[in-house]
Amino acid sequence: MNDGTAQSNGETRLAYILGVPLADDVVRQWPQMGEIVRGRELIGRVEGNFEELTLAVGARYRIGDLLVVEWSNDYGDGAIYRNVTIAEIANGQAIRVTDYWGKPFETPDWRQDLTDRLDMSPGGRWPASQELIHQ
Repeated sequence: MNDGTAQSNGETRLAYILGVPLADDVVRQWPQMGEIVRGRELIGRVEGNFEELTLAVGARYRIGDLLVVEWSNDYGDGAIYRNVTIAEIANGQAIRVTDYWGKPFETPDWRQDLTDRLDMSPGGRWPASQELIHQ
């Protein structure tokens, strides 16, 4: 994993994304693949396999013991993924995290007359590719 200790306080990329430390026994879920990883150490090992990954946080929302983060990333191939991460917080640490992400695609022709364009300004909630950094 690239050294992001200054931004993530020696934790994982996930701790940087959330802006809070991870509990030792944190559980992270990826419903898209039906996967779960248990523990801060294993989360770091999984993250370490994506050396080219860059990311930027667009917004964090704290609602009691829940934290919702909107963020963007690129695995190094130029494709930008838009993500939402939801964390349960206890004693100031993330204890359960669920990530949802998706690669943007063009609006299908049949839907263009039914929708408007979402403001995706470079400095807004959904960071542009030039704003993504290694963590």
